[in-house]
Amino acid sequence: MTAMLEVQSLEKIYCKSRFDRTPTFRLTANLAIEKPSVVGMMGPNGSGKTTLFELVTGSNAPTSGEVRVMGRNIHRVRTDQRDRLAIHYHQSYQVRHFRSWTPNALLEPAGSDYPMVHLFDEPQFNTQDGYIGFMLDFFRRLRSEGRLVFLCVHPNERFHLEILQEICEQFIFVQKGAVTPIPDFDALMAFEPARAYLGGLLTDRAA
Repeated sequence: MTAMLEVQSLEKIYCKSRFDRTPTFRLTANLAIEKPSVVGMMGPNGSGKTTLFELVTGSNAPTSGEVRVMGRNIHRVRTDQRDRLAIHYHQSYQVRHFRSWTPNALLEPAGSDYPMVHLFDEPQFNTQDGYIGFMLDFFRRLRSEGRLVFLCVHPNERFHLEILQEICEQFIFVQKGAVTPIPDFDALMAFEPARAYLGGLLTDRAA
């Protein structure tokens, strides 16, 4: 069975400069998700979450390793068709341009007319605009249509954790470039780095 998303020995290294190759940041990841689902992602700022999303959509090139979406190496797919496999919704609504030294004529077609992997980067869950129920229904609809959905959230309110518990079937925790898949919410709550990151929110839950 072909996994919807397979990240194999993925590594992204940033260095001090073009001439000083001393690493300043290193992201490493291995994971595979076979079936449609909603996956929660969290971790401290600067840990590599958005970088991982960029690597999955092909807008950022890995130092080594590969990302396969529906069996296709995303970095070998035409740049003008990569969003037909995986699309990144960034909170800043910035338009991300793809860069490839290989002409599209020499790259592979996406083989899909609609994104199979949807990556939501910090969707704004607040109780004042009335969109929480709308967004949760949208995520469930994507899943029911056979899509894989990622929600990257910085929980800063207790109800943010309740939303993640309600909608997400599995989780990924990212810290200092280390990507850790976690099978469910209970396991996330038992994972010490996640507990340290969530801090006072867990105290609020226990109160």
